[in-house]
Amino acid sequence: MFTIDLTVRNTAFPASIERKTQEDAEAVYQSVLSAMRSGNPDIIELESEGKVEKKIAIRATEISGVQMTKKEGAAGGSGKTPGFFALASE
Repeated sequence: MFTIDLTVRNTAFPASIERKTQEDAEAVYQSVLSAMRSGNPDIIELESEGKVEKKIAIRATEISGVQMTKKEGAAGGSGKTPGFFALASE
């Protein structure tokens, strides 16, 4: 499973969707990049393929960043998003 996170201006948490294949995730990533580069205030509508079906709509000019990551399986990873960390207390 692949997660695409969108950083939206003046919003503390990213909006995210999931795709099952790398090809689908890459296609969404590239379409978001194209919309960001265009400078048009068009609205981007995205649907998630994860456990929870969800839809999001964001104005392209409000997106300040996009990130695509591979979500590891239960046995393979810690479940933490790359780029963030937490200090463990003893």
